[in-house]
Amino acid sequence: MDAVLVINADLGPLHRVTVKHAIRMLCRRVAEIHEAEPDRVIGVFPLPRVVRLVRYVVTRWRFSAGPAWSRAGVLARDRRRCAYCDGAASTIDHVLPRSRGGRNTWGNTTAACYACNQRKGDRTPAEAGMPLRRAPVTPSWAALAR
Repeated sequence: MDAVLVINADLGPLHRVTVKHAIRMLCRRVAEIHEAEPDRVIGVFPLPRVVRLVRYVVTRWRFSAGPAWSRAGVLARDRRRCAYCDGAASTIDHVLPRSRGGRNTWGNTTAACYACNQRKGDRTPAEAGMPLRRAPVTPSWAALAR
């Protein structure tokens, strides 16, 4: 199933949800169909592509400090590519290790493959002789949505 775009009452995009979640929103009358698939229905509802919220939701928080840190967000920001060897990444690595006071922040974490993460161990990239191919940065909401 494809994702359904949720737009605010002022027609500004908010996020994407599953078709199942969109149908639940329609049943609860929280949203209404803005755009639908022609000739496809789910029960009494046409298959939605875009749903619009009935009431406006304030989204000031969305444009202030940026998204909160998360493992999934780090992997998405780095496009699941290792910062050390550019291979497929499955883990995250702390530039300054947590044992030395490194925190879970956008600027201190990067995506890494298992082999590079193990090889770097409890050292900084300089100590391990493993320079970063790209510096970790705080992403914008738009960058994470892609």
